[in-house]
Amino acid sequence: MTDDKDVLRDVWFGRIPTCFTLYQDEITEREAEPYYLLLPRVSYLTLVTDKVKKHFQKVMRQEEATEIWFEYEGTPLKWHYPIGLLFDLHASNTALPWSITVHFKNFPEKDLLHCHSKDVIEAHFMACIKEADALKHKSQVINEMQKKDHKQLWMGLQNDKFEQFWAINRKLMEYPPEDSGFRYIPFRIYQATTERPFIQKLFRPIASGGQLHTLGDLLKDVCPGAIAPEDGEQKTQVMIHGIEPMLETPIQWLSEHMSYPDNFLHISIIPRPTD
Repeated sequence: MTDDKDVLRDVWFGRIPTCFTLYQDEITEREAEPYYLLLPRVSYLTLVTDKVKKHFQKVMRQEEATEIWFEYEGTPLKWHYPIGLLFDLHASNTALPWSITVHFKNFPEKDLLHCHSKDVIEAHFMACIKEADALKHKSQVINEMQKKDHKQLWMGLQNDKFEQFWAINRKLMEYPPEDSGFRYIPFRIYQATTERPFIQKLFRPIASGGQLHTLGDLLKDVCPGAIAPEDGEQKTQVMIHGIEPMLETPIQWLSEHMSYPDNFLHISIIPRPTD
């Protein structure tokens, strides 16, 4: 892995200022003040919202405070998507702080998975890491790790400890020098304008001729509508971690440095603002 530690650090410590407000129809004992929090982009909503839950439960009747869920402008927010992905996909061109509505009733069964404990998040997170390693190394790296290494990855994310996480994750980002890249790139492409959850397929970081595949090559292959026609204007933005990487960026470099802690490149394709 090429060592651009500053990039890894900047990605890890990305934060989104967020204002949580209680849904107007929730029954409360007294008025619920909004709650402000800096959300870590690389984490999951249900992993970092204990303070939000406590804040609003103080004004709720106990029997009314059931399972918490979050919504932005009418869209329920999927807890198993990383926070940065949710923001890029649904809110990246809105003013900060991000305004999230908190619900305790009418859980949207069709739209969201239940998350009754942090064990559910850990299981999802580890399943993603294992899937990513199957793509990158035929599962050889993750299978050679000990249980305590798996736990260290999870605890590093849960406790927001960059060094603790990367001490282990570095191994998942390495490859034999003779290979010059991973077997396949773990990526998922999300489109704001479609109901389809995401696009995922096998894509090699190196072309058959030996040249490095770029982000533009990936999009041309998997989602050609995201690339501007040569004579037309770009109607979409391609976002990873809140920025628009250049399409010439090698996909291998992006996978090593811009993947989320679950080891996937989560790429959002959103309409470009018209103003």
